[in-house]
Amino acid sequence: MAVIKMDWQKNLLVAAILATLLLLVIRWHEYQEKLPTQPVAAAQTANTGNTSSDAPVVVANGEIPAAANSLPEATKAPEATQAVISVKTDSLDVEINTYGGDIVQVALPRHYAKLDTPDQPYVLLNNRDNHTYIAQSGLVGNNGTDTAQGRPVFSSEKQQYQLIDGQDQLQVDLVLQQGEVKITKRFTFKRGEYLVKVEYLIDNQSGAPWSAQLYGQIKRDSQNFVKVSALEMNPFLGAAITTNEENYKKFTFANIAESEFKTTRQGGWVAMVQHYFISAWIPDASSDNTYSLRKLGANDLYLLGFTGKVNEVAAGQQGSFSANFYAGPKDTKQLESISPHLELTVDYGWLWWLSKPLFLVMKFIHDLVGNWGLAIIGLIVLIKAIFFKLSATSYKSMAKMRKLGPKLAEMKERYGDDRQKFSQEMMKLYKTEKVNPFGGCLPLLIQMPVFLAFYYVLMESVELRHAPFVGWITDLSVKDPWFVLPIIYGITMWFMQKLNPQPTDPMQARIMQMLPIVFTIMFLWFPAGMVLYWVTNNLLSIAQQYVITKQIENADTSK
Repeated sequence: MAVIKMDWQKNLLVAAILATLLLLVIRWHEYQEKLPTQPVAAAQTANTGNTSSDAPVVVANGEIPAAANSLPEATKAPEATQAVISVKTDSLDVEINTYGGDIVQVALPRHYAKLDTPDQPYVLLNNRDNHTYIAQSGLVGNNGTDTAQGRPVFSSEKQQYQLIDGQDQLQVDLVLQQGEVKITKRFTFKRGEYLVKVEYLIDNQSGAPWSAQLYGQIKRDSQNFVKVSALEMNPFLGAAITTNEENYKKFTFANIAESEFKTTRQGGWVAMVQHYFISAWIPDASSDNTYSLRKLGANDLYLLGFTGKVNEVAAGQQGSFSANFYAGPKDTKQLESISPHLELTVDYGWLWWLSKPLFLVMKFIHDLVGNWGLAIIGLIVLIKAIFFKLSATSYKSMAKMRKLGPKLAEMKERYGDDRQKFSQEMMKLYKTEKVNPFGGCLPLLIQMPVFLAFYYVLMESVELRHAPFVGWITDLSVKDPWFVLPIIYGITMWFMQKLNPQPTDPMQARIMQMLPIVFTIMFLWFPAGMVLYWVTNNLLSIAQQYVITKQIENADTSK
């Protein structure tokens, strides 16, 4: 009776723990649903007046100190003199403020805010009441237009520009007259591209040489609009840069707030990285550029940018200099073509050397079958085929261990609490039966880096965002709405346990029996593509393990 009572108490305790875990996960998920959502341009009122003196100011020694947090009221540009210019292409919806010529909004028509709202593009950059994320650029130095006293207000022929059918390129010119020097800030957009060329054209009709430095920077607060469940890995949000020492160096907002970062290198880039999307400044690849990451005063605002070399235009001459600005998805192929190491913002972690070829193979399969879900399945099949013999070794070892299960249980009962004697007899049995108890673990451990690398591929691939699979699964990047895949996963995990050797300790056996339930709960809010990956892996493992187990059992029966 005492044993029955103890078992009942243990089972009740395990059930209570599982119920508590489920409630915590549900409550966390509800909390995440209430977090601020990514702002939608049409639903907000634009904050067009950028009154913060955040432009870098070059002083005599060439350093770029942090400017004052705000300008005196008299130096702020009157709102009546400002205008917001709208630019639409097939891949970008951009708003440019004539005050400073800043890009104050970028929406991506090819990427919806939500799958069921195709009329609302995903808003990447935004300067609204509840969020600040803009791209600034200007001129500093001897004849710079951006100083601690204020920024210029440009003029434009039109307030709306659109890339029309049959047109591959669109130019938007903002003009500023600086005495006898005409400054044209030109934005060049190309069909199908997320890269914008920002160029300054200088027409110096004065009697003296003109000189200034081009700077570009991203200004953003630290708000995170990406929602994940309590059990998922939170995608990185923060700054990234390439330096002479590191091809890819990341900074969280906390890192930047703790200390300002500065570096100088030829070419290079600086980016703001988030889940699936980035924005980045890519200055002249042939010149030395100074980069800085810093927090703007006591505000929740961060600046990451560059300042280029001194550009000179002789009296009566014309000149130009430029930088590129990217705002769009983390598309590996596009980023590779823009600047060296920019593709590393598709952050596969320390297993990038495995993740990158895995993604290329998955993309190749997708190009053949036209479905990212089938591409995931195809890649898993290919991986399992490569590791077939290694897995077979593991499953043979586990099948032999499973065959010894009844003998081990008998020995456990015979020696009771004498663990030393039980261990001695168990090792003797393994030696007699020629079974290696670790033979089933080592081959699986060797495969783990590959499956972990594939996990990063699924987490980072923007191609899976809003990608359908079959039937009810219309988006592989979010949870299965009917929870079918997590339930299938739990069932497959239960079957795998039945094929594996059972623990001799009763408590361990109970814990193992509960694991399919625990993992099913964990996977309820995981992205469908991730769960599909594990379900496919489990099904293939069950098939292989079942065949091998039956072969060993049949061989023993025939003896």
